[in-house]
Amino acid sequence: MIKGIRHIIFDLGGVLLNIDYKLTEQAFIKAGIANFTELYSQLNQTELFDKFEMGLLRREEFLTSLIENCGQPVTEAQVIKSWNAMLLDFPLRRLQLLQQLHLYYDLFLLSNTNEIHEAAFNDILYRSHGLPNIGVLFDKVYFSHRLGLRKPMKEIFERVLDDNGLKAENTLFIDDSPQHIEGAKQLGIQTIYLEPGMTIEDNVFKTLNP
Repeated sequence: MIKGIRHIIFDLGGVLLNIDYKLTEQAFIKAGIANFTELYSQLNQTELFDKFEMGLLRREEFLTSLIENCGQPVTEAQVIKSWNAMLLDFPLRRLQLLQQLHLYYDLFLLSNTNEIHEAAFNDILYRSHGLPNIGVLFDKVYFSHRLGLRKPMKEIFERVLDDNGLKAENTLFIDDSPQHIEGAKQLGIQTIYLEPGMTIEDNVFKTLNP
């Protein structure tokens, strides 16, 4: 653990919530969007997804666009299921770890997400662990679609720091996307890049593991 840290900002997908982008990719390819990987990935995405993640596109507009791009008739429910296919589970060990960390640090959540995924991951959390929403585990949550900003824009990191009176040098940001890590570094925030195969419970906070 980096010395001098008082506040920790967590990413959600790939850090706290297990995700598999390929499941969504496969679902949409099956639905007829053969070039889905060119439209959306962890490292890059088109304007459609950017706008939806920033709350600049209504849910209905987003779904209509995907439906129109499918090479065969699909329902809205099928598109939502395909879009949510990447969202897997919240391991209990991670949730227990967050509760332990909260005894010593201020905890914040900063996620590039959207209203469809927000409803879905909160449902996963409730069904699997009985928690009403992800916010109960943090001092404050920040979702891109509610802010009109997204990582790696420096403004979204400044928003978290300024809202809570945090000093960048006393703040740690953990994310599994290298471009987001670089955005935080530009403001002097301490960072940990969670590389593929790494987990916070086994590689970052192992000594605190329940």
